[in-house]
Amino acid sequence: MACFERASPALKEILLRLYRDERVIDIDHHLHEFGSIEYYIQSSMSDPDRTYLSISTPILSQAFLISTRLSRYTMEKVKAISAEVVEIVEPPKEGYQLTLRLNFARMPYGKESIKTITDIAAVQGVILSSQLEEMLMNVNSQDVAQGMYKPIKLVYHPREPFYVIKQPQKITAVFPMRFKEKTDVIIATAFFQELMDVANSEACAKAPHCIWSPIPPPELRGEAIEDLSTNGGFVSFDITSRHIEGKRLDKTVWNFLNFYAFVKNHVKSTRGFIQRRMRTRLKSLVEVLQRTGLQDDQQIKEVKGYKPMKRLVNFSKSKILRYRSEFTSKVKRIRSRLKIHGFSRFRQKWLTFPSFSSKTKYRKLEKDISPQHN
Repeated sequence: MACFERASPALKEILLRLYRDERVIDIDHHLHEFGSIEYYIQSSMSDPDRTYLSISTPILSQAFLISTRLSRYTMEKVKAISAEVVEIVEPPKEGYQLTLRLNFARMPYGKESIKTITDIAAVQGVILSSQLEEMLMNVNSQDVAQGMYKPIKLVYHPREPFYVIKQPQKITAVFPMRFKEKTDVIIATAFFQELMDVANSEACAKAPHCIWSPIPPPELRGEAIEDLSTNGGFVSFDITSRHIEGKRLDKTVWNFLNFYAFVKNHVKSTRGFIQRRMRTRLKSLVEVLQRTGLQDDQQIKEVKGYKPMKRLVNFSKSKILRYRSEFTSKVKRIRSRLKIHGFSRFRQKWLTFPSFSSKTKYRKLEKDISPQHN
């Protein structure tokens, strides 16, 4: 179960539809969930008030496996969900550890019906929790008396085993952490170090003592090397008697079963947060660069926008020559319009320059270009 809620969301939705739907239909539905869990829901038109729910869930530890069927302790936990609505079918359907007969005709009305269906959808969590509780209660007392604290290997998911060691004064839970991506290892390592600092502070004095180590703890000495090969280290929690008294036992066991899911959710959320911050930061930097570029372009346009310079730069050579000829012709036309009558005769008579002749004659010298010899 990848979610933190005990009740399976998909199973709860199916049961609510069956309870609320006024139509009578045949249902034969298989539902698979995280952790190799399978539900099988059956409902027939011939018996509309009864629905059969079969559950197949992996055994947490093969060391305490006596038979494929659930223990009496687990059966009592399941019956406590709702004695009027839930009935255990013996023997269970083939291939499943538990089969329940649900009588919707005895279902309470109002909000109590939703609460009952939610409790039924959490039956898988009840089975796993009761298994772990029974293991902790049935640890060989002789080994404990001799000082031999053998770890109990629990496999909730095939790739995510963890260990529980029962000692006289405490129970130690050890989680080998494995991650696929290097970035996930960095995020998880920082999270474990922060978790260790917070859990061991005075503000959390009542919380379980937490230890993170990159190497296996001494309690796992002698275990298989493939189970101890990790890239995220080992997280250990010390559970004392105050954490398993009364209703706290069920809550503590459920936290054990969902610790891997909690870490994965934290790593995923942190990675998404970092990526969003990086995108936001990159966007702000791009906006600053764009704003600076626009200001530079505006300054360049202001310099280039000076009208005389702009006209001169935009004129080509042919245009300049054409404009020059047009300007010259205009000047000539202006000069031709300014005429004074009789000015030509006056200029010929009075403004003629006399011709001078010099008595001294000059002879033009030609440059001697012949080579000179020393």
